[in-house]
Amino acid sequence: QVQLVESGGGSVQAGGSLRLSCAASGYTAGYYCMSWFRQAPGKLREGIAVVNTGGGGTYYVDTVKGRFTISQGNAKNTLYLQMTMLRPEDTAMYYCAARPVLYGGSCSRLGLREADFGYWGQGTQVTVSS
Repeated sequence: QVQLVESGGGSVQAGGSLRLSCAASGYTAGYYCMSWFRQAPGKLREGIAVVNTGGGGTYYVDTVKGRFTISQGNAKNTLYLQMTMLRPEDTAMYYCAARPVLYGGSCSRLGLREADFGYWGQGTQVTVSS
């Protein structure tokens, strides 16, 4: 049973930076799409970034491209999201999510769909003030 625990959220002023972490445990052998989703009040949960542990490939949605960076820790059991140039519209609960993928498979061919991910953390709040 994969378990994911996020940390690193907080309050920051616009233009600032934060780094989120996701500690993963319980993995079986194989590869995973490791992703960050976020959900703002009154809005649907949206996938914003993903990394394929099978090859390190990454994908970002346009709203965060160039400002956020997703990465894996050296031990591959930690996922990070470095967020820079934060905006008030980045305010949301941020979730770590995972799903198995075959080696060579794509994590983003159909976009980042919440229903495709079976493992979720409890979330960490990010608040950006203007």
